[in-house]
Amino acid sequence: MEYSAEYNYCEAHTTLPHPILRELERVAYQRTLRPQQISGAVQGQLLNLLVKISGAERILEVGTFVGYSTICMAAALPEGGHIDTIEANDELGYLIREYFEKSGLQDRISLYLQDAGDLVPTLVDNSYDLIFMDAGKRHYRAHYELCLPKLRPGGLLLADNLLWRGKVYGSERDPDTDTIRAFNDFVHADERTEQVLLPLRDGLMLIRKL
Repeated sequence: MEYSAEYNYCEAHTTLPHPILRELERVAYQRTLRPQQISGAVQGQLLNLLVKISGAERILEVGTFVGYSTICMAAALPEGGHIDTIEANDELGYLIREYFEKSGLQDRISLYLQDAGDLVPTLVDNSYDLIFMDAGKRHYRAHYELCLPKLRPGGLLLADNLLWRGKVYGSERDPDTDTIRAFNDFVHADERTEQVLLPLRDGLMLIRKL
């Protein structure tokens, strides 16, 4: 995937959180149909630093893809910290597990190959310090409502792809774009949270539960 000169410069001046990630990014482009879904070095390091800065010990990830972002966050966890990550596409399970093992972080990670809509309601409320939401854009509102009760007050919920390749602030009308627009407007008006939408790659919103 080609990036802008600006992004390439930022990446060149960003710490890569874990040495296995360069390899995993190459493999994603070789062995998956939508490799652009990978978080990448800049966003991955931001996730890593947010875990460290926030002191998060319990993380929930909705949308594992190949596990790049999972590894970034797991590498930042303190001793005893843990991340639960959910991926609906069970065909990716072999690749995810392979790279969790290569990272040496598999003991910090529990992988669930199932639908988030089935699993998240079974989790304990206020049990997570940080939640990363990066799956099923048409289900973002539903996932948000499921995940928010699981986040402790003061915790962070991160939602990816909210600029939707620039379509949300353009004139395009299609079901996916309209869904993301509606989600952005809903969260911005949600009195349970405060938020900032960052123009990082495809748009990352940081949401703090009040």
